[in-house]
Amino acid sequence: MIPAQFDAKQVEKKWYDYWMENKYFHSTPDHRTPYTIVIPPPNVTGVLHMGHMLNNTIQDVLIRRARLKGFNACWVPGTDHASIATEAKVVAKLKSEGINKSDLTREEFLKHAFDWTEKYGGTILEQLKQLGCSCDWDRTKFTMDDDMSASVIKSFVDLYNKGMIYRGYRMVNWDPEAKTTLSDEEVIYEERQGKLYHLKYQIEGSEEFVTIATTRPETILGDTAICIHPEDERYFHLKGKKAIVPICNRVIPIIFDEYVDMEFGTGCLKVTPAHDINDKTLGDKHGLEIIDIFNEDATLNSFGLHYEGKDRFEVRTAIEKELESIGALAKVETHTNNVGTSERTKAVIEPRLSDQWFLKMDELVKPAIKAVLESDEIKLHPSRFNNTYAHWLNNIRDWNISRQLWWGQQIPAYYYGDGKEDFVVAENIEDALALAKEKTSNANLTTNDLRQDPDALDTWFSSWLWPISVFGGMMDPENEDFKYYYPTNDLVTGPDILFFWVARMIIAGYEYTGEKPFSNVYLTGLVRDKQGRKMSKSLGNSPEPLGLIEKFGADGVRVGLLLSASAGNDILFDEELCNQGKGFSNKIWNAFRLIKGWEVADIAQPESSKVAIEWYEAKLQKALAEIEDNFDKYRISDALMAIYKLVWDDFCSWFLEMIKPGYQQPIDSTTFNKAIEMLEANLKLLHPFMPFLTEEIWQYIADRTPEQALIVAEWPTITSVNEKLIADFELATEVISGIRTIRKDKNISFKDTIELKVVNNENASTYFDSVIAKLGNVASLEYVSEKVNGALSYRVKSNEYFIPVGEGVDIEAEIAKLTEELNYTKGFLKSVQGKLSNEKFVSGAPEQVIANERKKEADALAKINTLEESLASLK
Repeated sequence: MIPAQFDAKQVEKKWYDYWMENKYFHSTPDHRTPYTIVIPPPNVTGVLHMGHMLNNTIQDVLIRRARLKGFNACWVPGTDHASIATEAKVVAKLKSEGINKSDLTREEFLKHAFDWTEKYGGTILEQLKQLGCSCDWDRTKFTMDDDMSASVIKSFVDLYNKGMIYRGYRMVNWDPEAKTTLSDEEVIYEERQGKLYHLKYQIEGSEEFVTIATTRPETILGDTAICIHPEDERYFHLKGKKAIVPICNRVIPIIFDEYVDMEFGTGCLKVTPAHDINDKTLGDKHGLEIIDIFNEDATLNSFGLHYEGKDRFEVRTAIEKELESIGALAKVETHTNNVGTSERTKAVIEPRLSDQWFLKMDELVKPAIKAVLESDEIKLHPSRFNNTYAHWLNNIRDWNISRQLWWGQQIPAYYYGDGKEDFVVAENIEDALALAKEKTSNANLTTNDLRQDPDALDTWFSSWLWPISVFGGMMDPENEDFKYYYPTNDLVTGPDILFFWVARMIIAGYEYTGEKPFSNVYLTGLVRDKQGRKMSKSLGNSPEPLGLIEKFGADGVRVGLLLSASAGNDILFDEELCNQGKGFSNKIWNAFRLIKGWEVADIAQPESSKVAIEWYEAKLQKALAEIEDNFDKYRISDALMAIYKLVWDDFCSWFLEMIKPGYQQPIDSTTFNKAIEMLEANLKLLHPFMPFLTEEIWQYIADRTPEQALIVAEWPTITSVNEKLIADFELATEVISGIRTIRKDKNISFKDTIELKVVNNENASTYFDSVIAKLGNVASLEYVSEKVNGALSYRVKSNEYFIPVGEGVDIEAEIAKLTEELNYTKGFLKSVQGKLSNEKFVSGAPEQVIANERKKEADALAKINTLEESLASLK
């Protein structure tokens, strides 16, 4: 017995378990062509959000379609250790237990971190299963797995030995909350309202002052010079002079450099080399002292005098009052500027001088530029992101790859002395010892004499190897999996990590394999609410993904998301979209129940059914060609819409109506079998988008062996399309609609048969006459050479259709009604034409307004013609 309702919850678990038991998701190399996707690894301690839902639904659509098309489909899942975010969570957890990170050894801390990820990690992967994601779970990877870490270390050592990794004392972006450096790409700039402080610096040995504007008055404690443009006549007299920094009373030189903009502010610039990259450049040029006033958590150190130990923002408020009290504050203005914040912790970034590890990018980047922007070897979808990609890669700087964290791959540099160059780089401590002995000519060195660099590598330095390392390609490039699955095919991700991850994977791919890591990159948009706002917990506008699945079913949510998810464009998400998806599920289920509810008999096939089948086969082929074209162009939403229209409009609304047997009558077996065949073709097209519903119906249709499951069925094959048949049916549907309109308007029961007489001015095909007769309940359809008097009529193109009236129709009342409508329409036409004949109106109105008025005129003329012909046929 087929249930009356589709029970998504029961069906989803049943079929996911079935797919897992039969290992449909698992892939091993064989004779087939591989189709490979690697998942963008989410944060190991993360949970499913709407962006994940969209991204992974698209990936599942691609992988399920590839499986149906006969490819050896392999979708590799996994998670990223997310060093900054995860370490912050572990530190917070330890703090709540009264444990400080600083009280632990690295090994003790890492044990806590692994315990944390063991407990909370992988939740998101389990949630993806509820969405229906058909990943090869046997291949699940974590960026901190032993083999993955070994790949990262091998990469570092290789690049160092090639002279591409170096250690340098540079100005970096410092996250004072995470207490680590960040790359330029991990700094998000936000426009914030602040203050501009105008400070007075006294010239040593005089009563004169120079005024300098700054947004960060606390940094004056690190000032080591004042800089003026050498051609600024206002300050010629200050050459060779010195100034006194307020509060700390440090005497600093006044230097002259063309870097200063004479037109900006007062033309004087305070120079704080330890806290601004441009000031550092000036300091190096002029040999200035470098004074770092901050601790690693952005509290002030001993150079902060009486502010030592206080937070930078607390000091900013306090120092404003102190400057005012000593007469060193000229004025304060409101000021808007861009403030750099940490992508992970949201803390305001501090520029800071620090010894860090860097990767030279100028040569590495060249193959990645060529692959996307020149050779088209890798395609971005949509292609407008090529401009963003080009901007980033053409302006690339050396990559700061070290992080002051413990959670991550520890940098494989081993120090044997106190000097900056007293280190070696090796994959393990034994190799490091051998190198150190060779470098120092000291055979007595032991591993106890070596200290490994405490810093960890940037998470992105781990994940840039993802398509290579998940198949063991770094450690064993000749292994069977790597040679079979790499390069992968498609990558689905968000444009926000186009540089962080996508570009870097391309760089790594060419550096380590000489090949692209993938062929196509599908960039999804952001999921926003229906007001266009980015979804966030603080706004309370982000629905709970698993709650949506509970309410609408996984298939309903998948359809709801994808119906409006064109590549690269943001989605304005509304729960109604998921409700629409659920409604589509119910429509398909009810159509299936309708077919299975018919009694089947070995009787002759009606002509209308034969014609209907030929037409639907043509429509299916036309839709299939459109669907394939959309997939080829990565228009996943358009592909779904084509399937949606085919199933809802053509199959459910027309085809089933055409073949439906009469009340309490059986259907012939030929038509029934063809209806099942067409339904199965629909299910194959729908399966990538709605896997649970389609597998449920597929298995209800017949008893299937595991080898016959829908998930491994064969995608429909494209053949020729009978365009004429499709075009002829379009006219037939208008004829049927005309009959139904007259029946409704004139209260002619749909149970009563009618006669239909046709003046075939179009020389239209008569192929669908049997369908017109069935759906219009037409007892006789006759082609005549002239109009029929005393009949209700309507037009389709230039064809005229007449329905002789029966006794139930009041001819005089009908004539009066049509006459009244004709007179009204003529009056409306007169008013429209009056506007269009007014030169002042035509010359002054917007183009669109004129176009609307001309359309009104054309519509009125057409309606008048139809009404006059209808009246003529009744007289």
